[in-house]
Order: sequence, then structure tokens, then C-alpha cells
Amino acid sequence: MQPQKLPFNPHALEAFVVLVGERRWLARMAEIASRAACGARVGQMLRQRHGLELAIERLRGMLSRPPSVAEQRAAQLAADAVLLHRQLGARGRARLNDCLASALTDDGTLVPLFHLLRTANLQRARGFGVAFAGLERGAPFDLLISRGALHAEVACDVVSAEAGRLVHRAAWSHLTDLVDCEVRAWMATHPGRHLLKMTLQQGLCRAEADTLAAMHQRIRRLLETQGRRDDDAAAMLRLEPLVLAQSQKDAGLLISLRHEFGPEAHLSVTAAKPSLFVMAARAARADEVAVAVRQRLASIVQARLSGTRPGILAMFVEDTDLGEWRGLRDRLELEGEARQFLACKAARPVIAVTCASRFELFGMAAPAAAEDGELRFRNPAHPSAKAAALAPAVLSSV
Repeated sequence: MQPQKLPFNPHALEAFVVLVGERRWLARMAEIASRAACGARVGQMLRQRHGLELAIERLRGMLSRPPSVAEQRAAQLAADAVLLHRQLGARGRARLNDCLASALTDDGTLVPLFHLLRTANLQRARGFGVAFAGLERGAPFDLLISRGALHAEVACDVVSAEAGRLVHRAAWSHLTDLVDCEVRAWMATHPGRHLLKMTLQQGLCRAEADTLAAMHQRIRRLLETQGRRDDDAAAMLRLEPLVLAQSQKDAGLLISLRHEFGPEAHLSVTAAKPSLFVMAARAARADEVAVAVRQRLASIVQARLSGTRPGILAMFVEDTDLGEWRGLRDRLELEGEARQFLACKAARPVIAVTCASRFELFGMAAPAAAEDGELRFRNPAHPSAKAAALAPAVLSSV
């Protein structure tokens, strides 16, 4: 019997690791594993953030199941990186090597590079010639696409959804892991179902270590003193019995909690049968992820485009979950902020703004991912807005 053909090229994966440097790659895998072992919630967050790297590493091993669509996408983009490295000149290869080194250092990920590669693939599939002008020539934009006599510059950029949140999900993960031991010890002497509601008026950011430590101490003190509330200008804490309607409980705890506290709430559940402790936090204002995207557009437009050709700003919205990503699209928040940006004088060189997320990068189907692989918003005021040759890259998708 012939061996079944794999849906990815394992030799290309090994070539990618060689390109990165096997010692560097293995050190990065060990670092991610070590950091993820620090706490259950932090570990979950890190495994999501480094999903591309971990998918490649899983495929290099012996999977006992068929690879997922997301894993196959990661493998294909890794193969694309290897092929691109072979096609570039010496300076281009050096810049690509720098991109890979940055991706595997500190808080870096493969997302920026793989977003660039995927954007190039999208434009090729639409019939455009694609040149990696940023890598090859050091241009401020990343890609130069062409169709017929028309050319357009594409600048790829990544903006974290955390920039639009007062309460950062990374900080919330660290806080809930910090208090986990105290919560479990408290539940041992206080059986039942409990809810700690938190309104964080001044937000919560992992970078602000003092704020994170102070919130940890406040929760610890509330549990130790068997208090019911702790209020100040920074936050309001309420400890009370957890009460959910039976119909909600039947639907599943996390679904019920999401229904109860809304899509922007930060939730954490600690279970020690028969007891349950739920933490639910909200910021003092609604998240402004789409606003953060607009602000990022405004901050990069002058530096990333030459102004001599139509320009496309291809944005990748990182650190967002499925519910949030669909909400940003369904409520037209990204469209509204993108069009507000395009109406500004600074956006004159921009013919279109595109937005994508991990759900498009990993090849998820609609409605989880946007149709055609991205959201597109055309600038009707641009002189080339109606050029038929550019339409596949700039025509609005909504």
C-alpha cells in the first residue's frame, strides 16, 4: 500500500527551521513552553498568541491525527518564507533574516511576516504581479503590486486589539493566575457558588506591574476579611453569591456568563466541586478596538507610503477572539473608523484600507472569517478609485 500523501510539505518545514536556525528555533519553543507553564490562563493566552510557531512545531513531530486547516495554513506560509528567501537578493535575504530574528525574540511572533506573505498571496490570486519592495529595496512600503500599467503600494501593519481596551486581556490572565491559589484556599472553607464583580475604572495593564500587584492585594484582602465590597477611584469590587437562571445554567456556564455580563466582560472560572468561583470584570468604558485601528492608520500613513502611487494599508488586527472579531464586522465599527480615516487630508495617498485577523490567516470559513480573506474599504476620493485594473485589490467588500 502506498503511504498517504501529507497535505503539507514536511521538507519545507525543516527548511524553514534551518532558515531560522535550529538552535534559535528550539530555544524559542522551550521559552514558550516555560512561559506557558507559569499559569493556566497565561498559558492559554500564550498558546494562542504563538499559534503559528506551535502549529509548525506540531507538524514537525508525529501527529496522531490529520492536520487542521490552520496547521496547513501555517505550514504553507512557512514554505512561502523559504521560497521567498531563495528568490531575494543578498540585501533582501538579510532583511528577511532580521524579520525572522525579531519574530522569535521577546514578545515577537511570526504574525507580521506571515501577514505580509499572505497578503502577497491574496494579490497574486487576484491577478496582480507582486514585488517585495520592502525587503528587496528597503522601500517604506512592503509590496508593489501591478496589473497592466497600474501600480499600487501595499504597506502591511499589525495593530493589537489591546490598544483599544482599558482592561488588557494579557493583564487579566496574569491577575487571575495570581489569585488562583488564594481563591482555591478560600473556597475550601466557603463552599458554594460565588461571584466577584469588578469595575476597573482606570483599567488594567500588564505593563503597569504596580497596578496589577495592588489589585491582587485587594482581592486577597477581600477574601481574608470576608468582606463584600472594596471601592476606590481605581476599581469597585463586589463579592456576592452567583445566581443564574436555570435556563441559563442549562445552556452552559461560560455561555450563560457571557450572556449575563456581555461580550466585553473579562471572565474567569475556578471550579472545585461542588464549589464555584467566578470573576467578572468590566472597564469603565466600552472597548475601542476599531478606534485604535484608525489611530494606527493615521500614525503610519505618512511614513509607510511614498505618495507617488495609490497606496493600500493592509492592517492585521491581533489579539482578538472570534466573538469580538465578528462583532467589529457586524456592527460596522471597522468600516466606520476606516472611512473616517479615509475622509482625512492625511489619507489622500490611500486608495484602500484592508483589515484581517487570525481567522482569515488560519483559513477559517465565513462567517467566522471575512469573505474574500479580508475586509476592504475603498477611498472614493482617490483619483484611481475607479480604475478597473485595481478593482480586485481596492473595491469595498461591505
